[in-house]
Amino acid sequence: MPIRILQDLPARETLDRENIFVMDEGQADLQNIRPLEILILNLMPLKEDTELQLLRMLSNTPLQLNITFLAVSTHHAKNTTASHLNKFYLEFDDIRDAFYDGMIITGAPVEQMTYEEVDYWGELCRIFDWTNDHVTSTIHLCWGAQAALYHHYGLPKTDLGYKLFGVYRHRVKNKKIPLVRGFDDFFYAPHSRWTEVPREAILKCNDLVILAESDEAGVFLVMSRNGRRIFVMGHPEYDRLTLDKEYRRDLDKGIPIRMPVNYYPDDDPENRPTLSWRSHANSLYSNWINYYCYQLTPYSLGTRVYTYENLH
Repeated sequence: MPIRILQDLPARETLDRENIFVMDEGQADLQNIRPLEILILNLMPLKEDTELQLLRMLSNTPLQLNITFLAVSTHHAKNTTASHLNKFYLEFDDIRDAFYDGMIITGAPVEQMTYEEVDYWGELCRIFDWTNDHVTSTIHLCWGAQAALYHHYGLPKTDLGYKLFGVYRHRVKNKKIPLVRGFDDFFYAPHSRWTEVPREAILKCNDLVILAESDEAGVFLVMSRNGRRIFVMGHPEYDRLTLDKEYRRDLDKGIPIRMPVNYYPDDDPENRPTLSWRSHANSLYSNWINYYCYQLTPYSLGTRVYTYENLH
């Protein structure tokens, strides 16, 4: 799939090496089609790592995607250079009048704070509200999913008392829903979080449908009935070594951390981690792009948006 990004985005070199089709602006302009406009609000501290992970996930569809990266203006990024942000990221004021076929809102390492304590919470709430009229379908990841469920539906998060950390088995609840089309009965996905939104709270909300969950890790995938809000409680975009890096980082900082479960062969951190979630992660993003962005969006952005309920 042709991903359209700025030619000198650092992730491009890796994507080219992995034989992922990346299209520059000149080549894209020669195609007489409208690419899907995808906005990524990147709240993760290591932004370049997250860029690469998400671009890999978005590379498995024949549709042309035009990717725009967004950063919050009310938070100072400590782990990404100002030059990178200035060159490759926009802020909310730059795009508030624009419309997008799809949006991804990432997680952030702020789970143990109350939402209102997060320095960019007010700006994030404005972005959440803006998506209602400016984005066809939005995927929210990990803390981003918890925050959106709190903002849109008033659902609280609860502290687990430990870090849910590792790769967990999940079961699909309703395989007729296009978002999980092609999934096996069970699949694996990474989690790395200290909090959760209780299953009971989600079930009480009539607008939400649980699509996948785990006996050990709880609810994994939730969708609003019209398909315009999707909530992923884990990190299917993670690379093979992401949990390993987090584990070693926490150990170096003296943070109490359990070894990630179902990750290292023989539970030996010296062994290369097993990659057991990539195929279903690719399917999740491909299904989202196809069924909830491409099939629901109007050709002229900003006009009537269809919903999953209208088409099915």
